[in-house]
Amino acid sequence: MKFELRQHFQIESARRLPNLPEGHPCGRLHGHSFKIILTLVGEQDPRLGWVMDYHEIETRLRPFLDQLDHRVLNDVPGLENPTSENLCRWIHDKVRAGIPALTRVTVMETPSTECSYPAREQA
Repeated sequence: MKFELRQHFQIESARRLPNLPEGHPCGRLHGHSFKIILTLVGEQDPRLGWVMDYHEIETRLRPFLDQLDHRVLNDVPGLENPTSENLCRWIHDKVRAGIPALTRVTVMETPSTECSYPAREQA
């Protein structure tokens, strides 16, 4: 039987979205308290009793969070246009090799907006 784990992280970052029309508020430099959620799916290890240790997940993600936290995201290579979609994909691509059970990265830039990569399959 498979389990689904989620672990939540938070970073504080600034950004501007350079490809928007003149006058769009997100074209100006602004900040967000981004919430990042990693979702893992896997079998329970019979000896340890978990899919993956939460501490280990954080340890593997931390170097990448440190590249984003209290930074201007536009200055991070690969995030020159730091939309939530691009941030999701950037994090996913960076940590997937170190967290094989990773199935989804979700980024919330406000309490009422979120983006996930890859998207959930539609039934």
